Amino acid sequence: MIRIAALLALAVAGLLPSCEDKSTAAAPPPHEVDGDAVAQFCNMSLTEHSGPKGQIFVKDDPTPFWFASVHDLFAFVMLGDTPKAITALYVNDMAKAKNWDQPEPGTWIDARRAFYVIGSSKRGGMGEPEAVPFSNEDAAQRFIAQHGGRLVRFDQMPRDYVLASDTSSPSEPPQ
Repeated sequence: MIRIAALLALAVAGLLPSCEDKSTAAAPPPHEVDGDAVAQFCNMSLTEHSGPKGQIFVKDDPTPFWFASVHDLFAFVMLGDTPKAITALYVNDMAKAKNWDQPEPGTWIDARRAFYVIGSSKRGGMGEPEAVPFSNEDAAQRFIAQHGGRLVRFDQMPRDYVLASDTSSPSEPPQ
């Protein structure tokens, strides 16, 4: 009887960490842009900016940090003085969006899985160079054929493209 109780206790104890890990690992779903969505860096409404947008969730905060451009989302991630307990990052999938100026609801994708076109002729919020996100490489390549630029993945985003004062000629990713 003691042996069965000990095995049962071990089995239950083995399940508890598994349940706990799943609840802490679950990323919050993306929110849709509304009138209250204000960009982190410029404190302006997201609806005042054209192009793809971004949102980041940090641990223990159900409200996202909003970004008027994907370029700004990358700046937030790369800057040393911003919160880093990131639980989810989302960007508009421009392969699904029909409206460049204001991508429609339901176009959010995980920023870490996106294909990005940098150095294109298209501009994002505040008329700045943009990192244009796509859910698939074919859509990104079609965009490059029309608007120029080059393809990078999330972990290849050049630090100087995001943080340099002149972002017109991107070079190498961060070390």
